[in-house]
Amino acid sequence: MDNIQKKKIIIAMSGGIDSSVAAVILKKAGFEVTGVFMKFWREPGIQKWNKCCSPESEKRARRVAMLLGIPFYVLNLEEEFKKIIVDYFLKEHKKGFTPNPCVVCNKEIKFSLLFKKAQKLEADYIATGHYAKIIKSNADSKLLQGKDKEKDQSYFLWQLNQKQLRKILFPLGDFTKKEVRNLAKRYKLPVSDIPESQEICFIQNTVGNFLKRHLKQKSGEIVDTKGKSVGRHQGLAFFTIGQRKGIGLAGGPYFVLGKDLKRNILLVTRKKRDLYKKELVAKNINWISGRRPNLPLRVRTKIRYRSGPDLATIKPFCKRTLRVIFDKSQKAITQGQSVVFYRKKELLGGGIIG
Repeated sequence: MDNIQKKKIIIAMSGGIDSSVAAVILKKAGFEVTGVFMKFWREPGIQKWNKCCSPESEKRARRVAMLLGIPFYVLNLEEEFKKIIVDYFLKEHKKGFTPNPCVVCNKEIKFSLLFKKAQKLEADYIATGHYAKIIKSNADSKLLQGKDKEKDQSYFLWQLNQKQLRKILFPLGDFTKKEVRNLAKRYKLPVSDIPESQEICFIQNTVGNFLKRHLKQKSGEIVDTKGKSVGRHQGLAFFTIGQRKGIGLAGGPYFVLGKDLKRNILLVTRKKRDLYKKELVAKNINWISGRRPNLPLRVRTKIRYRSGPDLATIKPFCKRTLRVIFDKSQKAITQGQSVVFYRKKELLGGGIIG
């Protein structure tokens, strides 16, 4: 972390262990810290609160702020979150894609709307509890993977730019999750025993049930690779590439291989090897440096948070698109997901799988 003590900093505090420990680290380092709890959208008619912004989460964040003796604010972003994140999520699923709302949330909510709050409070920096690292310089700032390989969250940050990186701090970049938990216990934070949450924050049960409540879909045929009709589906939006459970076919296992939106057909296979491909096309490319590197380029590549990284070559394809050719075939390459590129531990950028 830069030697920039006594600077004002806004930290997003969710009431979880990571952001709470990050706030402690900043306070101990001498920053003038202010905590902000962001209240996101809550699905109407659902009694259970979102994991990310429940009253209990807010209370924990406030207790940590009081313990540290720092100012604390609640930022109501329900309307913005619904429009920018939830509506996007539903729109992409309706088109047959499988979006990653966390990537958009980082760009448009945490590092955009939170920036505006920081400016109003005349803060120099904003911080979060992400497991990632930023190396700042007078030239380009670089975004790197965090120390903890299992918890590294750089995958979700590929849409950030130089202007944002210059104003962001990630205090947990040089810590493992185990070390963070030990710090929470050492400082007696009221968050040390909170379990991990892996689900999408605004969905209370399953993605399928959420989509069924919000999207109207038409039933259609399920067809195998030989063109034979093997059943009926209740809506293409409820399926994703590689899915095995919930297809509703006997005599399996079957895997979702593709979607034909024009004919409203779900394509399935019984052969797992059919899911493997060596190429994809990426669109909406963003380079962290702000400049496209010389292509073709050898990179380490991830097509989902828990995959890879695996070696690949990226080449120009069409305007703002890239062709990604993997050394080894990848399982269930999925439209709408993010593909990200690394040079060693540095995140170069990424795009949306088309």
